[in-house]
Amino acid sequence: MAVLLRLTCVCYPLRSSMQSAARMAMNPRSNKSSGSISCLSTSTSAGTTQASTQIDNRKLPVLLFDIMSTVVRDPFYEDVPAFFGMSMEELIECKDPNAWIEFEKGWINENVEHSISFCTLAFGVSMKLRSNNSIDLPGLFSVELGRKFFKDGRPFDLEGLKNCMRSGYSYLEGVEELLYGLRQNNYEMHAFTNYPNWYQMIEDKLKISRYLSWTFCSCKNGKRKPDHGFYLDALQHLKVDPSNCIFIDDSKTNVNAAIALGIIGLHFKDAKTLLEDLSLMGIQISTDEDNLGYICR
Repeated sequence: MAVLLRLTCVCYPLRSSMQSAARMAMNPRSNKSSGSISCLSTSTSAGTTQASTQIDNRKLPVLLFDIMSTVVRDPFYEDVPAFFGMSMEELIECKDPNAWIEFEKGWINENVEHSISFCTLAFGVSMKLRSNNSIDLPGLFSVELGRKFFKDGRPFDLEGLKNCMRSGYSYLEGVEELLYGLRQNNYEMHAFTNYPNWYQMIEDKLKISRYLSWTFCSCKNGKRKPDHGFYLDALQHLKVDPSNCIFIDDSKTNVNAAIALGIIGLHFKDAKTLLEDLSLMGIQISTDEDNLGYICR
């Protein structure tokens, strides 16, 4: 039986002021006691181009989801220290503080056999190199993760680490059902995440692309949250106003960076709270209990 969660008035602030959007994002429940917010209507003039008409007809808002610890369980905090036989504190002390960040940005890869791609060098020439070329770029593009993960360069079982990560990936409780409900209502959803090319392992296991597109991954964009440039690149790609985007992340720092740019930010705590927050904003989420078996296929 289908259950549709909606408010009597869609109170999502389409193209409203950025300050109002940010205030509502920081405390979406504050609107509950103030009554329903007047809905804003949009109209197109006779001179509106076909392209802008298509944008006006686009279902808004666009939803941007962080992935790790928002959609998917992150194995790094429990499984990975256990894999190395260390506590989390010991692992943090031993590992190179920059290696994983550079891996997430796509600046280093797993091993030297992989292609190293980057868009622009300091002299402004776009090019693509393979690691068997004789050109020796300074640092970032010539060192593989396996050699740089630990400060002292100690060897370790990289494939074993990947298997450990792969085994630990799973949907957080209730999140897949929430994504399914949003998808059933035809919301446009994209990943907006800091993660290396191992996101492919997540996709292979969990098939997240059934619900959202892997559009904005730091390893492909070369930028990480909370870098404002990463958010601005996403807005430019999506061709939407910041107030027509909702960004969900478990990191308050990343959420605050989005709000600073006029994007509506929601701090993720759990699926139930997120469902309540989205519903209070007029986002329609349907749960078809008879067809939930779809998410198991």
